[in-house]
Amino acid sequence: MKAVKEKKKDLTSNKENTNAGKVLLLYNDEVNSFDYVIECLVEICEHSYLQAEQAAWIAHLKGKCGVKEGSYEYLKPLKDALIAAGLSAVITD
Repeated sequence: MKAVKEKKKDLTSNKENTNAGKVLLLYNDEVNSFDYVIECLVEICEHSYLQAEQAAWIAHLKGKCGVKEGSYEYLKPLKDALIAAGLSAVITD
């Protein structure tokens, strides 16, 4: 029961973070495979497989894609994890 409450708390805090006006952008690169980018988005940003696949395609076709919204404090560890995984990401207003 405690795990359910903690998960619900996590979801609530994520909702609160979406109102902060910052965007985590993923940039296209010529190095990483689609499958690797999708895997990173699923693991790091907690996207569904379909959501991650769509973000990878948008980044590929348009050069960048917003993958998460929230406060700087919320997005910073996600950005750092994407960069550590070899992806190109920035936080914008």
